Amino acid sequence: MRPENDLRRKVIREWMSLPRDRRKNQEQAATFAAKTIKANALGPRHDDPFQVVMAWLSPRIGRA
Repeated sequence: MRPENDLRRKVIREWMSLPRDRRKNQEQAATFAAKTIKANALGPRHDDPFQVVMAWLSPRIGRA
């Protein structure tokens, strides 16, 4: 697996492991994405790491 896929899976697992009330809206996802970007390197291919992480999280915002 590519390192980017491993990172994506890790980020999604962390997001889904949060309590439901801490992952129910865009603001919470944006805060989580900012912290994730600081903690992980997204490689030089990404123009906007924030948008990449938000794209990973968007389908999962508010999901059980």
